Amino acid sequence: MHRYRIQEIADQAGLSQATVDRVLNQRAGVRSSTADQVRRAVEELDRQRDQVQLGGRTFRIDLVMQAPARFSSSVRAALEAELPGLRPAVIRSRFHLREEGPVADLVQVLDDVGRRGSAGVLLKAPDHPAVTEAVVRLHGQGIPVVTLVTDLPLSPRVAYVGIDNRAAGATAAYLVALMSQDPSAPVLVTLSSSSFRGEEERESGFRSAMRTLAPDRTVVEVSETDGLDASMFAAVARVLELHPDLGAVYSIGGGNTATIDAFRQAGRTPAPFIAHDLDGDNTTLLRRQAITAVLHHDLRADLRRACQLVLQAHGALPGPPRTTPSQVQVITPFNQPAPGSSG
Repeated sequence: MHRYRIQEIADQAGLSQATVDRVLNQRAGVRSSTADQVRRAVEELDRQRDQVQLGGRTFRIDLVMQAPARFSSSVRAALEAELPGLRPAVIRSRFHLREEGPVADLVQVLDDVGRRGSAGVLLKAPDHPAVTEAVVRLHGQGIPVVTLVTDLPLSPRVAYVGIDNRAAGATAAYLVALMSQDPSAPVLVTLSSSSFRGEEERESGFRSAMRTLAPDRTVVEVSETDGLDASMFAAVARVLELHPDLGAVYSIGGGNTATIDAFRQAGRTPAPFIAHDLDGDNTTLLRRQAITAVLHHDLRADLRRACQLVLQAHGALPGPPRTTPSQVQVITPFNQPAPGSSG
């Protein structure tokens, strides 16, 4: 007998009980991808089973993200680290993580979540009308949505969790203006996609502050790379051919290893290089001093807050859900958080 009930595994995997039964009993006619889905569900239940059940209420939430794997894996790890300490209820999580793809596929994921039911959705998605409409449908089904990192302000989401992106962009401009070795060199700004409102707000804050702090400096933009290394390398290499005097870099959407490689291929070293988030790549690059500073926010605190907002939406915690921006920390090679610490 399996250590979890078929119903529990089916809920976690988003599959029917009959399908899970066929997988567990190794019956014929099961696709390998379906078997993998059941295996991942059991692994997720294993990671979450150490929670102490208080009050007997269990809330199952769905994390839906479009982001490079290096970032979504950091968010997933932060959420899983916070789940055991959340009170007063038990929260189980399901994960729907993708790096790129058409908006229609993301909308289908949200509709599938709505169809099988959820206590809440933590969502990082492009600010697209079809996504907003999907959030409207979830809201109509009584499923609260909390946006992460990038907001959907025209949707009925219950709250946004993340930094003040416009202020973060202005902070990056301040650092670039203060630390540039060549105060006249153009500045490269890299985005994964302008369809993410958070990235658009960071860029807007950066450009606005640069007009005040360094009005004569040119800002050159690279976008629509999905933050993936291959596409970012190609895009930055093309821009360097047109602007060989590029000096500083403000990386909004990631792909920083590729950006540095493109500069190195052109025989240049960007300085300063300001990035976002202490994911695995940025932690290594910062330690090597290949990037100058990282604008960091505590992911574990953000995910804890997001789960609390879902509980508030259900009345399991007092007070209405409210948006409260996360604190931004400027991390250098000399004040990196210790491995395994919060965030």
